[in-house]
Amino acid sequence: MQSFMKWMLETIRSEGASFNWVEENRFEWTASTMLAVSQIVTGKTIVLVTDRKRKWFQHYISSTINQLSNDRPMVPLISLDRIYPEFDEMTSGDAMDMLADMLDLSFAGNYFFWYVGKGSDPRSEIAKRADNSCLWLLDEEFGHAMKLRSFDPYLDIKLLQLYRLFDLSLNAVLFGEVDADE
Repeated sequence: MQSFMKWMLETIRSEGASFNWVEENRFEWTASTMLAVSQIVTGKTIVLVTDRKRKWFQHYISSTINQLSNDRPMVPLISLDRIYPEFDEMTSGDAMDMLADMLDLSFAGNYFFWYVGKGSDPRSEIAKRADNSCLWLLDEEFGHAMKLRSFDPYLDIKLLQLYRLFDLSLNAVLFGEVDADE
């Protein structure tokens, strides 16, 4: 079985020159992706959160990750907006603690956040509070997060490219091509 790091580098290069920017950021990208994919494989549910400007991307992920044409086991994914529509009204840490408690009860602690959006957006706080979150942060460095720039004119394209790599990574791990723990 191939190491995840080596597989990722080969996959990025096979996608062509338009993915060169990912190769430049492959260490943070690979660490973030390995963490997320290894949690999916162990049966954790993805709790997807985006900032308001990336709602289109949330919809894209939700509508594509479990397409029948993927021909793989379905991935448990929910949108936080769907299970708690009042999320944007939360202003205190106590309210976020209560939401985290509700998620712990609902999923018996077997979930992780996948946040895509500006690091300064209040919606990012719940994901940044958890050590096992998958973070694609705009304009902020944070732990093992994949950092992107909100003013990048190719941001939307880059998000779609990252999602493609994420999806390919998920397939590779689910079908035993690579080990997400190496």
